[in-house]
Amino acid sequence: MKQARPYPKLIVTRKAARALKAGHPWVFEGEVIEAEPCANGSVVDVFEENGTWQGAGLLSQESKIRVRIVTRNANDRLDEAFWARRVAYAWEHRKVAMGGCALPGCEPDTNACRVVFSEADGMPGLIVDRYEHVLVSQVGTVGMELLRPIIYPLLLKVLQEDGQDVRCIYERNDSPSRVKEGLPQTKGWWDGQGAEVPDTPRIKVVENGLSFDLDIEISQKTGFFLDQKYNRRAVRQIAGGRRVLDCFCHVGPFGLNAAAGGADFVRCVDVSQTAIDLAAENARLNGLDDRMDFTCANVLEYLPELRKDRARLREEGGPFDLIVLDPPAFTKSRGTVKHAARGYREINYEAMRLLPRGGYLATCSCSHFMTRDLLAEAIADAAHQANVQLKQVEERQQAPDHPILWGVPETHYLDFFVFQVV
Repeated sequence: MKQARPYPKLIVTRKAARALKAGHPWVFEGEVIEAEPCANGSVVDVFEENGTWQGAGLLSQESKIRVRIVTRNANDRLDEAFWARRVAYAWEHRKVAMGGCALPGCEPDTNACRVVFSEADGMPGLIVDRYEHVLVSQVGTVGMELLRPIIYPLLLKVLQEDGQDVRCIYERNDSPSRVKEGLPQTKGWWDGQGAEVPDTPRIKVVENGLSFDLDIEISQKTGFFLDQKYNRRAVRQIAGGRRVLDCFCHVGPFGLNAAAGGADFVRCVDVSQTAIDLAAENARLNGLDDRMDFTCANVLEYLPELRKDRARLREEGGPFDLIVLDPPAFTKSRGTVKHAARGYREINYEAMRLLPRGGYLATCSCSHFMTRDLLAEAIADAAHQANVQLKQVEERQQAPDHPILWGVPETHYLDFFVFQVV
């Protein structure tokens, strides 16, 4: 398509054009041939060398990702009405994908969900999570930073007009990725149009019928890992009557779901004492503390210790017949994938060695660099090393409020398996 366009022109290589045509929204620094002068964060029109328009996107002059495409529709103008449609589409997706999935007698799943998932919702650089009446946002690009005064009021407006009790926005703009964009790291309540400003960042959120006390100022990322919502239910379904070891427990959601599912006993383990304290408080909050206990330890050292010391295993509540492994991302770059695979293999091996025949293992990875096939290979290698066979019960991904956009592999980052050791 060759036509006059309203935004500054940026010409890219044929390689970049091929990637854009395949659906990926990024143009990298080295793929830019020529660019008309414009301010950082501006909307630009992206053209192939032959003059074919590839889309309009947001410019990041200090990032290796130089442009993030937001529309391939030549009729779009990136005004307030455009962003209002994007917010409305994002919220509608959550209602469709999650609106009828709540457990019987529980609150709607959309009361605690990801409302905006960056590129997957056509708003690159923006993450927004909902925790009851609070939205927690994370802005990672200069283009989206400039759009905050437009998009934040739209978020409140769209949800409130749909009857949702959403009153305020807390910004967790303290991610290191902002430095790459030349942006400061900040956090705090947004005091813009139509927003309340609460006195405290401590909030209570209900997920799967369980209450959690969160401190959204100091918790990891936006406060809670909502992407595992339905994977936690999968653990709940098999936990009845079992002794459960929840590794890398954070504030206890997997462990609490196991206890709510009728587990005889749950041991939660995390390297962070703050996380352990919050997990214990959440157990008390839900009346499950009589069947749960907590250990602050490095899981990578803790599992081998239990395997080698049967007395310590009994002290910790074992033997266990259900182990949950929810580690942090072992790799955040392509160059460390081999090292990460070794880490996943080792923790799964240790878990398999602790489980009896007939026991269950729930295990996952949350890095898009550690693909589903690489994770499966690491688990298979661990099973071979442990001399066990695995019967697959379930294979899952992130919850649908974290949609996977085909053609953009970065949006598929969480893979989750449940196995029985046979």
